[in-house]
Amino acid sequence: MSRDFGSDRGRDEGRGEGRSGMKPDYFMPKPVKVGDELELTIEASASKGDGIAKKDGYVIFVKGAKQGDTVKVRITEVRPRFALGEMIS
Repeated sequence: MSRDFGSDRGRDEGRGEGRSGMKPDYFMPKPVKVGDELELTIEASASKGDGIAKKDGYVIFVKGAKQGDTVKVRITEVRPRFALGEMIS
């Protein structure tokens, strides 16, 4: 009996993903780091009520911010696909 171990080769081609299923930008440097202080405009509200802002296309969730606010934010956590921030005065 013969097995074809290479049959799934290339199945992720065209989606920009490797064998792990992660997009290449997952490991790219982020435009913010913990401790950064930025002035951001809140573009939308998340389902849990946090404000959503973006820096160079990278999503930042800001606790307590409302859509339309322009706030000063300190980054508290950076994850592969988004960051968390808190408003500062």
